[in-house]
Amino acid sequence: MKLYNTPMPAPNPRRVRIFLAEKGVEVPLVDVALVKGEHKAPEHVARNSLGQTPVLELEDGTCISETVAICRYLERLHPEPAMFGRGALEEALVEMWVRRVEFQLMGPAGNFWRHAHPFTARVVVPQYKEFGEANQGAYEKALMWLDGELAGRDFVAGEVFTMADICALSTVNFADWTGLKVPEAAENLRAWRGRVSARPSAGA
Repeated sequence: MKLYNTPMPAPNPRRVRIFLAEKGVEVPLVDVALVKGEHKAPEHVARNSLGQTPVLELEDGTCISETVAICRYLERLHPEPAMFGRGALEEALVEMWVRRVEFQLMGPAGNFWRHAHPFTARVVVPQYKEFGEANQGAYEKALMWLDGELAGRDFVAGEVFTMADICALSTVNFADWTGLKVPEAAENLRAWRGRVSARPSAGA
């Protein structure tokens, strides 16, 4: 088994690295350089027809793409600590929050990155800059919504650190790198970010 990975600041491969670190599981990493276009090379497209990372390649050559799918597979192999919840209710809440992070936070952050950031101008053609910049407001609104949801609890989906926190942290940190900062007024969110960033796995 090996993980086709892209180093920081790429958020999706980082999710899997944090997940593995929380599990205490080591998987060999094969770095794929996006800036060199290695993700679009024929040998990588054969692993993932969308030409993206991460990709988990199994011993028999089977390849699993998409972050949450990779982590769910690894969860079945290494069930402790449980990162997708325990029991029907917890599992549903984690799934709910993973989806909310993807749509409410990563959606506008990704649109800003693709359409308003100078780094992506070479590869996103045409780049709709006005649309991209308009997503700054939507992202900040989503952060303030999440700030309200975090009032009175330590983690995104409840009482314990889960995949929902991994998705949120990787998103917020990536957005920060692109120039989308967490508002000072988002005190609950900033406190949560400090807590989860202090975990050893956050350095993965």
